[in-house]
Amino acid sequence: MRSLSALLLHIEGLLGEKIAEATPMSGGDINWALCLTGLRGQRWFLKANDDPAASLMFKREAQGLALLGASGVIRTPRVFAYGQDEQNGAFLLLEFICSGPRSPLFWMRFGHAIANLHQQTSAFFGFAHDNFIGRLPQSNRRCTTWAEFYAEERLHPQMQLAREQGYLDHAAERQLGRLCLRLGEICPNEAPAFIHGDLWSGNFLCNTQGEPVLIDPAAAYAHREMDLAMSRLFGGFDPRFYAAYEEIWPLAPGFEQRVEIYQLYYLLVHVNLFGTSYEDSVRRILKRW
Repeated sequence: MRSLSALLLHIEGLLGEKIAEATPMSGGDINWALCLTGLRGQRWFLKANDDPAASLMFKREAQGLALLGASGVIRTPRVFAYGQDEQNGAFLLLEFICSGPRSPLFWMRFGHAIANLHQQTSAFFGFAHDNFIGRLPQSNRRCTTWAEFYAEERLHPQMQLAREQGYLDHAAERQLGRLCLRLGEICPNEAPAFIHGDLWSGNFLCNTQGEPVLIDPAAAYAHREMDLAMSRLFGGFDPRFYAAYEEIWPLAPGFEQRVEIYQLYYLLVHVNLFGTSYEDSVRRILKRW
């Protein structure tokens, strides 16, 4: 961050409030993150980044949070402001969510909320705008079938990027092409579902009322099994989450076998973000399918 003091002056002007304290926080691998405290004790969560793409990235994050919150089935942080400070880069100012303990009731609420979110649908797979997953662009061109959307807007772009960066080879690309031809028979034929898009343990909170709160979306209308597959990629959520989800909307038979088809996208994203340590997982899935 080029000048924290100058950025805070800009934020004070937007809020009409003086900032008494700015405390660094964990903000993931991409952004600076601060908890801002006003003179009267009110708090905000600030993300900042001076990368040229950050302004659009924060705009899309704010839009995704607003749309998920507008669903009425799950909480997201209120968006106070986002934009570009000419001297100090881009920023996103959010409601600060105080964390509370995750009780058994929390996991039931969370599972029900995600199932209800997924029941919000659209005429097409895709979204009103492109967005990001992590710092990688994510295209959301509207498609009439899941197979087309997943192949053309998710898998192939990430494979192409991995090839350009020297990670995966032509053999893996050919295997992916063969897999994409089978997506229509592998994945259940369901209507587009409104998904968070990057649903892992780092992208939700439990507030002091025990309610789930979603953060850092990569939202789209996609196959609902994408969210569930991502949630299981790095250890999974509490089993009570999945039981509660199925109370509202049971999954089609065979999810255990096809879950890695959806995880393939997220593993390709991790190859492109973090390098070769995820290549073997991608190759194993492509070989099996």
